[in-house]
Amino acid sequence: MKPRVLLASVMVPLALIIAAVPANKTRQFRLTAVELLQEAGSGSQFISPDVVADMIVKKDPSLQLIDVRTPEEYAAFSLPGAVNIPLSNLLSEEYTDYLNQDARMNVFYSNGTVQANEAWMITRQLGYENNLVLEGGLNYWFGNILGATEPSQTSPNEEFAKYDFRKSAAAAMGGGAVVTTTDSAPVAAKKPPVASKAKKKVSGGC
Repeated sequence: MKPRVLLASVMVPLALIIAAVPANKTRQFRLTAVELLQEAGSGSQFISPDVVADMIVKKDPSLQLIDVRTPEEYAAFSLPGAVNIPLSNLLSEEYTDYLNQDARMNVFYSNGTVQANEAWMITRQLGYENNLVLEGGLNYWFGNILGATEPSQTSPNEEFAKYDFRKSAAAAMGGGAVVTTTDSAPVAAKKPPVASKAKKKVSGGC
């Protein structure tokens, strides 16, 4: 990505963040635009879908998945155990205890990575810790975790090991065939149980 395009992708969400902060609330932003640009460009905010899948299968209590899509999209499909905090409501006091805590690792996800990355930028600017972004979003998740394809016979052993893991993980999560209607809005052919709505207090922990 060209520097000007990357800078714009950071500055525009930042402008929206500042505009969204209620006038009667004081929030101190921790990073300059240049610092945030450097962090966003490094990719350090992303977590591998394979790592997340492994944590889901093992029921790792330190993982908290946060779906930043609309309630309608969340109701149609959500990852196991995820809570719904729409991007438009991210600054609501109702969700502060979810986002600003050190007990769990929050992983934002959306259909792609744009909205989830914006959620990460907001929380990063507010100084919140333990917030990451699911790399590739649900589009990648459907195509590579739930819909893993068997490697060719000439592929290295590592690829077969990855395929076996993804196939087992998909089976454990009740994954099925997936139909993608657009580049940004995947639709699952099988709908897993919808997780309960977010509460004000974080439960569980490491």
